[in-house]
Amino acid sequence: MLHLVGETIDKHRAQYGMETGRLVQIMRGIYIASEDDADAVLFDHALRIAAYLYPRTYLCGPSAERLAPTPDRRLFLSGRRNARTRLRTLEIVQTRAPDAPETETAQTTDPMGDLRVRRSTLRFRYLESFRRRSEAGAAMPIDMQADIAARLVENAGGKKTAIMECWRLAEANGWRAEAGRAEAFIATPLREAPPRGRALHVGWHGEKIGVLSHDGSGWRWEQTATEGATPVRTGAPGRLPPFIESLLPEGWLERVLKPKSELELISGGKRYMSNIIISEDADDLRTLPADMLEGRLEAYTKEGAFAGGYAGPAPAFDETLEDRMAALFASDATPRLSGVQIKAPMNLSHAGVLRPAGELAFTHILKPSPGAGFEDLPLVEAACLAAARACGFETAAHAMVSMPGNLPDALLVERFDIRRDRNDRRKIAMEDMASVRGVAPSEKYEGSIEQAARALRSVSSDAEADVAVLLGRAVLAWLIADGDCHLKNLAVLRVASDGAENFTSVRLAPVYDAVTTRVLPGLESDHLALSLAGKRNRLSSRDFVRAGVTMGMNAGAARDIVASLCGRLSAHLEDVEPASDRVTQAVEIWKERIETTAD
Repeated sequence: MLHLVGETIDKHRAQYGMETGRLVQIMRGIYIASEDDADAVLFDHALRIAAYLYPRTYLCGPSAERLAPTPDRRLFLSGRRNARTRLRTLEIVQTRAPDAPETETAQTTDPMGDLRVRRSTLRFRYLESFRRRSEAGAAMPIDMQADIAARLVENAGGKKTAIMECWRLAEANGWRAEAGRAEAFIATPLREAPPRGRALHVGWHGEKIGVLSHDGSGWRWEQTATEGATPVRTGAPGRLPPFIESLLPEGWLERVLKPKSELELISGGKRYMSNIIISEDADDLRTLPADMLEGRLEAYTKEGAFAGGYAGPAPAFDETLEDRMAALFASDATPRLSGVQIKAPMNLSHAGVLRPAGELAFTHILKPSPGAGFEDLPLVEAACLAAARACGFETAAHAMVSMPGNLPDALLVERFDIRRDRNDRRKIAMEDMASVRGVAPSEKYEGSIEQAARALRSVSSDAEADVAVLLGRAVLAWLIADGDCHLKNLAVLRVASDGAENFTSVRLAPVYDAVTTRVLPGLESDHLALSLAGKRNRLSSRDFVRAGVTMGMNAGAARDIVASLCGRLSAHLEDVEPASDRVTQAVEIWKERIETTAD
């Protein structure tokens, strides 16, 4: 059951319902009974929720035609501005309305009863469907366009009159190009569309979930009709879906691959994180190896060091370790990785042998020293992950690996976005916060922790708990001087049970890629990657409490998080034996931060 504050429930009863576990808050003012399927309730009541949140908007595009969200769970509105709102798997996409929209009132029903909504008229949404860079227009399928065109001609009593009416409306909104395309569509019999250039099949856990095509100038995503959950959602017209864009190589690997275009970058590989496969050959979706754990790192770790056998890349007489690692990616079967740091996809066998994951399940990530003053980076990151675990955060399992050729030790990290074993039938996808917010990876340092919390609330299956953890993650980033806690280093884990139609769990992912950046060359004055309480430096306990309140938390609970983390990190440092000079420097920074942050 859906509850809207001010319409079906007052704020005091809503708060009591949350405290007693009877209600779940989706966002401010919107609650759902805890025993209900939240995704199904949101989809069934999408129009009512949109009218509640945005009363001055009207339905447009395919949503105006269907009086419902699209099958891929997007609801299109037009209003005063461009905006996107995520409510679990439902996405409300608001586009800026033109100068002279033509609307009408429509009557519909949902599980709560009758509902009157505003929507664009038949001829207006027909014109809108020809807008090249409109997400609402691009979402209208050609058969729906053809059906609307036929009804327009029938209502007008002929093609000529229908075309004239479209032109009259288009002139009022400056849509001459759209009117020209609309006229051609009516005047010319509908023909089969020509091929759209290169098409890439996209699979998840061995099942096809869609087709990604490129027409030479832009991308188009077509989701395959499926009854199960899917992590990919359509993005802005012409752009890659945010989830797929977040998977693409960057930094070191992008320099190794030297792609001439985004199309070449994505078509040059096949295997990606979260068991995503992208290939021109549809057979690859089921024949390429599935990623699931084989050997468990904890079984081959002794006192923080990897105790198994290393059969990975090693330097040779005429090749460096970096050369050998780069050579792995000459094969399109080698899994692609995002992130700027040098790293390699590895497989840890049941026998404890660590080897490249080219033709094997990709289970672990090897992160060697990049050199050039950053030799101790793996040790610093390991120390930060250990500190995070000591502070009560779930972290990726990790160990230090002794590298051949007298090279500095590397860090080995176990993946947590894959199945635990062959009996595990869950479908798991990790989506970083840049993708959740719908921003490009290049914008990962933009925004604030409060904005990330707002996005997290819109998708989390336990928002209150996850927002509290997110605030704690921000406190931890400050205490350990982690200036790289950006949107791509924060993520959610989406989990769908075997056969489930929707994700049964969407929770904040464990800590990964945490490092004290201030001890690295050139980063001595580094600050937080994302702002908090309007600041990125010189933070105090009061700043975190203020941010917690903005994130929807109780001030006392936020204050307790700060105090607890300062205490737990301080206790952890009593037993820490720094593994290098840079780790010693990091520990001294942590102690100073604890002293200045704790009340």
